[in-house]
Amino acid sequence: MTLIRWQPAPLQTEMNRLFGSLFDSPTLATRRFSPPVDLVENETQYVLRADLPGLHAQDVKIEFDHDVLTISGERRSEHESSENGYRRVERATGSFARALTLPAGVEASKIEASFIDGVLEVTVPKPEQSKPHLVAINATVPSAIEGSQAEPATEPEPAAA
Repeated sequence: MTLIRWQPAPLQTEMNRLFGSLFDSPTLATRRFSPPVDLVENETQYVLRADLPGLHAQDVKIEFDHDVLTISGERRSEHESSENGYRRVERATGSFARALTLPAGVEASKIEASFIDGVLEVTVPKPEQSKPHLVAINATVPSAIEGSQAEPATEPEPAAA
């Protein structure tokens, strides 16, 4: 094992790193929108709830492909206010997408979705669990064992008392 001597970064380099990350971060207006999503599982289904304030059902798209459920859409909003001699306009736009991998076997035709008061709820029925299948074993008596003649199998006779 090789030991490497720790060299503290010069103070100027550390200060540049801290202030650089502070000023290079996106502002609230340009930050990417990522809706919060809750996924709840019960005995028969998965229920996904996404908070999408200010959106309408036509702004949201739900796709299910290769066991991946994707919720995507675009948010467009503009707020304007005028008071005390100044005018303020805020615009928040941007697209979003959230993808969740579901277990194999989910039937796409049984997925349901509703959109009420800015909350999207997607219900996904769980796939049927595979059940164990018992395989019957056929026991056969070999017809010949190297040079000897096999006798047909017979049931043993009950012992005399």
